[in-house]
Amino acid sequence: IGPYSQAVKAGNLLFASGQIPLDPATGELVGGDDVEQQAVRVLDNLKAVLEAGGSSLKQVCRCEVFLKDLSHFGIVNEVYGRYFDAEPPARITVEVARLPKDVLVEIAAIAAI
Repeated sequence: IGPYSQAVKAGNLLFASGQIPLDPATGELVGGDDVEQQAVRVLDNLKAVLEAGGSSLKQVCRCEVFLKDLSHFGIVNEVYGRYFDAEPPARITVEVARLPKDVLVEIAAIAAI
């Protein structure tokens, strides 16, 4: 979408850029207007980026969740809980006016390596 890295290592930390629901194989958006499907794809993408950078979801210290509509918080929170079920990281969740490609959810993370 733009000139940025999927993740950057700094010391023993990995800063993962915001992930949106793009299918990495096709580059196409996943989920249409279904925020649950979008959240699953976003978290699968985040997991892949973290693992490629030598980390994992279990090593995430903080997530930033951006929602187009805060009324989707409950659905996204439930999906999020499937990925971060034990000792979840610190988190920020905010509603934003617009996200890249008009998706419904974007998640960024900072993780230990």
